[in-house]
Amino acid sequence: YLVIHERTHTGEKPYECLYCGKSFIRNYSLVIHQRTHTGEKPYECMDCGKSFRLNSHLVVHQRIHSEKKPYECQDCGESFSQNCLLVYHQRRHTGEKPFECPDCGKSFSNNSHLVVHQSI
Repeated sequence: YLVIHERTHTGEKPYECLYCGKSFIRNYSLVIHQRTHTGEKPYECMDCGKSFRLNSHLVVHQRIHSEKKPYECQDCGESFSQNCLLVYHQRRHTGEKPFECPDCGKSFSNNSHLVVHQSI
């Protein structure tokens, strides 16, 4: 672990992607990255068959089936399966719209709404 930690200071990245040339400190990071090129998704949901590149993405997905919603809004009590969904929801209470269109100045509560707006 010390060798890997030292690489954060030296900048050494000995593991290079053969597809695009991007380099990594850890071999495991390279393996994960290469899945973006190969399309490999080794983590499969046993409930619906959907596959994921990262186990952490599978874990979040599985909350859909288990109905686990550990993130609760302190204002209204509504619960969410992902923290980012709670953050989006809380903007309804606050009226916060941090994503502004550089062309017309209209603001949006989340980036995906801005992207849709810009594509029109």
